[in-house]
Amino acid sequence: MNLIKAVQMYIDKMIEEAGVGMKILLMDRETTSIISMAFSQTEMLQKEVYLFERIDSGRSNERLKYLKCIVFIRPTRENILRLSNELKSPKYGSYFIYFSNIIPRTDIKALAECDESESVREVKEVYADFLSINANLFSINIPTCLHALNWQSDALDRSVSGIIGVLLSLKIRPTIRYKIGSQVAQTLAKRVFDTINKESSLFSFRPPENGIPPPLLLILDRCDDPITPLLTQWTYQAMVHQLLTIKNNRVDLSNVAGVPSELKEVVLSAEQDDFYAKNLFSNYGEIATTIRDLIESFQKRAKEQKKIETIADMKNFVETYPQFKKMSGTVNKHLVLISELSMKIGKRSLLELSELEQDMVCKPDHSAQLQKIKKLVSEERINVEDALRLILMYSMRYERHANCGTVGLLNSLKERNGRTHLVPKMLEYISQSARSELFNTVKITDAVKLTRNLIKGLKGIENVYTQHVCVLKELLEEIFKGRPIDQQYPFINSSEVPYRRPPTEIIVFIVGGATYEEALAVHQLNQLGYRVILGGTTIHNSETFLEEVIAATNGAPFKHSRSLQAFHNASNA
Repeated sequence: MNLIKAVQMYIDKMIEEAGVGMKILLMDRETTSIISMAFSQTEMLQKEVYLFERIDSGRSNERLKYLKCIVFIRPTRENILRLSNELKSPKYGSYFIYFSNIIPRTDIKALAECDESESVREVKEVYADFLSINANLFSINIPTCLHALNWQSDALDRSVSGIIGVLLSLKIRPTIRYKIGSQVAQTLAKRVFDTINKESSLFSFRPPENGIPPPLLLILDRCDDPITPLLTQWTYQAMVHQLLTIKNNRVDLSNVAGVPSELKEVVLSAEQDDFYAKNLFSNYGEIATTIRDLIESFQKRAKEQKKIETIADMKNFVETYPQFKKMSGTVNKHLVLISELSMKIGKRSLLELSELEQDMVCKPDHSAQLQKIKKLVSEERINVEDALRLILMYSMRYERHANCGTVGLLNSLKERNGRTHLVPKMLEYISQSARSELFNTVKITDAVKLTRNLIKGLKGIENVYTQHVCVLKELLEEIFKGRPIDQQYPFINSSEVPYRRPPTEIIVFIVGGATYEEALAVHQLNQLGYRVILGGTTIHNSETFLEEVIAATNGAPFKHSRSLQAFHNASNA
């Protein structure tokens, strides 16, 4: 159940089948991202892939008949037309064509008719149709998937293809459950179920033996947990995404003052960066300490590099210089990242804000929490978007409280030109089940009982900032304990009989996007011996999640509840 290895296996197979010799890789926008997240350009060059082109952008007309062309594209109508034109007038000596998912036979026939020069050597389906972010985390890379709280048709089609790709790449035919009450989760579950049955020959894997239940595909809805994407994050990967944004394993640092040109954009890949792989789930205090240790190790290595007195020293220098250079790049990259994170945390008072966030979502104390939020929202030192996050969490937490103060908070936010319209939109977005269940199920971890002791120096994080337990983690723990979930998460196939034993493998897909906090929860469960993979239409930070909420609620009928109407009037006054 390693998604990165699955994608790498497919790519290696494509290159191997093309044989020895110089090769060009012809991709589309999406497959370019899929490949770049599995292999670096240097690694591709080592595999004799020397040129990279996009089939969906401007290309040279130069004919290079000595090159073998490996085509890796999604089986879309546009790509089929582009490839047909390519084959009518081939630029390269031979073509090895691989589609990232199931392709209709009619399209294969159309391509064959265009190949008059008989330059095509191979046509196959591979199922690398998703972005493999971590070994157990994937994304379909759809920034917004809903409109009027229903599927956008192209986003639904893409999500079905992505999930089918994951299942086929892992050789899994699962049972499928979905969150009851979520029309979008049920629709997706039905489409995936129908596709599996239609392509039954592709899914004819050997079933589990000895009464072991088949793997479970669990389809959830972001509307059932809109709190998790809004919280300040304190593990390395999640912090970088929250404060700097990770896009296709890359972080744009071009706006950071004093950053050298070679670090204007940095790659964060667990496959290409051992330090990142070991520390992506480390918390803020741990990563700061580890960075310090890395710097000290580098300084020691640098002193050793300066000692060149004998022939043996020179030989050692030549042999170890590539590793030294790589270590230098790693140190510089992560030092820049952690320095920028620390600066933003201090400038935006995120330690103070996070403590209040965690307090608010984990335990009811309306009066004290409202007074703290009022104070912070009105202060100029508090970033207006962070103030908005506090109000959003408060409005969902205390929407039905007799003394709900959301209207007053909106008025304060409006004085700072904050996006007040997002509060009623969020209350449209949150599901009815989340309204009744979300804050009753969130647990306060034992960390709250610990004596508060702010770690000074490089260790600038407390356990009090990680009290929140995401809904997904609690749900997975319930499933693995064998507790019944049929009423809330029914099978899409009504004839499916629940097994007495819990599944040993679970693939979770969240419509509306997953988060790195949920990826951490999955990682922690996998560390205990479970086998879970998490995916979503995208991977959110708070900013991208709010964009999702705006897109999802556009066109949705306004619900004229008394509290919602009051918030709506306040935000539009």
